[in-house]
Amino acid sequence: MLKSKRILLALFSLALFVTSCKEDEDVKPGNTLTARAGADQNVNAGDIVTLDGSASTDSENKPFDYRWTFTKKPTGSTTALSSATVSKPTFKTDLPGEYEVELTTSNANGESKDKVLITATVIQPVVLDANIAAKTTLEDRIDNPDVPDYVANGNVAVNAELTLKPGVVIAFARDARLEVNDNGGILLAKGDSTKPIRLIGKETKKGFWAGVIFRSSSSANTLEYVQVLHAGSKVLFSGRKAGMAIAGSSKAEVSIKNSLFEQNDGYGLWIERGVILSSFTKNTFKGNTEAGILLDADNVAKLDVNSSFTNGNGRNVVEIFASQLSKNITAEVVWQGFKDKTPYRVLEGLTVDANWKISPGVVIEISEGARMSIDEGYINAIGTPTAKIVIKGAENKPAYWRGLICYTTSANNVFEHVEISGGGSTALVSGKKVNIAVYGSQARMQIKNSKISGSGGYGMYVNYQAIVNDDIETVNTFADNVEGKVLREK
Repeated sequence: MLKSKRILLALFSLALFVTSCKEDEDVKPGNTLTARAGADQNVNAGDIVTLDGSASTDSENKPFDYRWTFTKKPTGSTTALSSATVSKPTFKTDLPGEYEVELTTSNANGESKDKVLITATVIQPVVLDANIAAKTTLEDRIDNPDVPDYVANGNVAVNAELTLKPGVVIAFARDARLEVNDNGGILLAKGDSTKPIRLIGKETKKGFWAGVIFRSSSSANTLEYVQVLHAGSKVLFSGRKAGMAIAGSSKAEVSIKNSLFEQNDGYGLWIERGVILSSFTKNTFKGNTEAGILLDADNVAKLDVNSSFTNGNGRNVVEIFASQLSKNITAEVVWQGFKDKTPYRVLEGLTVDANWKISPGVVIEISEGARMSIDEGYINAIGTPTAKIVIKGAENKPAYWRGLICYTTSANNVFEHVEISGGGSTALVSGKKVNIAVYGSQARMQIKNSKISGSGGYGMYVNYQAIVNDDIETVNTFADNVEGKVLREK
């Protein structure tokens, strides 16, 4: 009897245990989630893709979290999701190929996974196989700036109005060039900071294609946020290699703003005498084999202080070929200093007929054997104790260049807080080697608080008809001039 009671008690306990376990299982949540990562997509390489997990559900209508992760990308892709935890993240297909993304939805009820496949293919560029003979607009066809929208397998002559929309990329074949011609040719290339217009080589290496030449005198010609890269494969114009050349013989006119001239075998930009720069603002020159820019003296004043010329060019200077500062009756011609401290470099020589003002902090380098001549107008170079004006040889050597000669009678011929050195390589006038010569009937110059040094002859030569301040020897510093401070003829 006792044994039977024990058996019944054991069975009752077992029943309670089983019931308890079942009740525990009933309170555990079931997985009520279904993740839906959206339909597979076929897109163009460079496109921005929007993923859509908003069709995911929880059968109990409870909130849940999203978590997206790439499970496959093309080799070399560095793309990333805009966010991994929202229902509709985006990413850019930076390379052609397959992108597989997995969505995981989760909450206290459990989690669910689903995948979506994005296949990105390359759109073939349009071939520009004819000259532009009628008004034409080229649209941005591919969102990837590394993939060309158009290719030019030969020279393209622009003989009508050509508009390039933001983001357009044109790749040029070996030795090809773009010519914007006068008598009808106009280029309207206005990109923006997020979608620059790019003129590049089919192979992205320095000196692959010839470059761009402007002959058009239209005031409508505009380059904004334009990049010119990989040009300079051969002479572009008048014996020069450059990313872009602007011809003065036709008085070509163009506005250039926020543009980049990079990795060109030659100059980044060459501007011939006679060209009209209607504006020139915040342009960058870097990685060019020669200097970033070569131009005539008259266009120097058009350059703005915010443009940059000192990043890895063969010569980090603004080069000025032998030319003349033309007479300007109505205004001073001002050469400003650049924020990146780029010096000007005068090649072969500079003749001045203008009212020329040099701003504090400006550095002017003179090439070997060259001279500067103030024939009309004046030279007004007034620096400050902390922002001196420097005129020196392109190499810091004594007697490197010929010197500066002033023939004019203007009272505005003033040097103050100027350092001038390295002249007197050969005779400048009357057999005299000097840094500065003031020469001619009533020629005039005032020099104060300046340093005159390193001449191959005298620091200064003043002929008997010329006028300088009487205290010129005491209010200035003379050093290392071979023949002495000042030669003043009586």
